[in-house]
Amino acid sequence: MSQKEKIKRRELNEQVGERKAAPAMPLDILQQPVTGPLPKPSASRRIGVHLSTSGGVSTAIERAHRVGANTLQIVSSSPRMWRGQVIDAAEAAKVKRLRQEYGIGPLVIHANYLINCCSQTGAFREQSVVALRGELERALQLGAEYLVLHPGSWRGMTRAEGLEAAAESIEAAFAGVDWKRRNFKLLIENTAGSEFSLGGSFEQVAELAERLRRHAPVGVCLDTCHTHVAGYDIVSEKGYEETVALIEQTIGCGNVAVWHTNDAKAARGSKLDRHEQIGRGMIGLATFKRLVNDERFEKAAFVAETPVEDPGDERRNVEALKKLVRRKR
Repeated sequence: MSQKEKIKRRELNEQVGERKAAPAMPLDILQQPVTGPLPKPSASRRIGVHLSTSGGVSTAIERAHRVGANTLQIVSSSPRMWRGQVIDAAEAAKVKRLRQEYGIGPLVIHANYLINCCSQTGAFREQSVVALRGELERALQLGAEYLVLHPGSWRGMTRAEGLEAAAESIEAAFAGVDWKRRNFKLLIENTAGSEFSLGGSFEQVAELAERLRRHAPVGVCLDTCHTHVAGYDIVSEKGYEETVALIEQTIGCGNVAVWHTNDAKAARGSKLDRHEQIGRGMIGLATFKRLVNDERFEKAAFVAETPVEDPGDERRNVEALKKLVRRKR
């Protein structure tokens, strides 16, 4: 090998080594460099994404601003621990200030995944009531408009007994909480339709919401992935219209305050709750385009709960939804 070839080989090896040594781009948008103007939020729809509260709840508002969202969902405490986080008054005030500064709302909080309001075990249900009350208190402290809840599993009971247990547990959680005269609602979310999961059909969601309406401010959150894998056809144009007609008949489209806009990795009717990036799954872009432009849901917030696998995924999914919104003439 000539001296010239040796020099070229050494330079190439050094370049490869530099590429290997370069630090990977962090997943957290707040740790990524700002390389240009921030994306603008949608002008006619509330479109956002579930975001991390790492570093404090207020950092999620900063993340929403960075990704071009005008709404967002968070968890107010660890979603898989019973012990709730304490949020101080200064942090709550900062959340409200940043939301006003950036024009971000509604703020949606997803309740702890451990909560099972219809557990057949009395002690577990009591723990769920305490945890839900903590979620309510933090949501009101932060000025959140919505708290999304999965009612739970009625395994070991009849469905009617599970429905009654869930309603009683939720009513107990609201007891003593000063929610009146607040712009706030508890949203019952539909589920993927597993055998004992309360909320696997629109009828079940509507029944629980109606049962609670006398005791709590209640609305509905629908998830596109859950709807799809539970067996509803939202992919074909005809199926979409039939599904929305059923939503109107059971829940009432005006009662749907939030749509979780998630593509699905699994087939329709599979009962498998596996979220996918917008437009890359079994649901596809056409359905999301129909949904975000559907005037029956014009007041709803569209919030993605899509996987964060690569840097920029939150921003890409928000942008994917925003691009589907038709411009008003």
